[in-house]
Amino acid sequence: MERPELSIAVLRAPGEVVLKLAGEIDMLTAAQLSSVVNEVLAEPPARIVLDMGGITFCDSQGLGTLVVLSRKASHAQTVLSLTNVGDFLLRVLDITGLRSALTVRNEPATR
Repeated sequence: MERPELSIAVLRAPGEVVLKLAGEIDMLTAAQLSSVVNEVLAEPPARIVLDMGGITFCDSQGLGTLVVLSRKASHAQTVLSLTNVGDFLLRVLDITGLRSALTVRNEPATR
């Protein structure tokens, strides 16, 4: 079985850091996402945007990680939002009730 991959491109703009994600967020890659977000939170911007346009899969570990990261950002007085969220993930967030725990935006992130 192939190891799932998660690529994270960090794009910095004034007051905002955009993380362009591609691949899978699961038990094997969630720590990688946490690590990058924690690095960004070392000097917190006003907003962190997770661009989910390239995400192909997200398991329960990934969902839990998104919620934990959102809370960490909030404690750092930073807004963590998700953008370009695919229909499959929106449906999972709705079914699990986690959509209300996360900030989901529909407009594209700053490029």
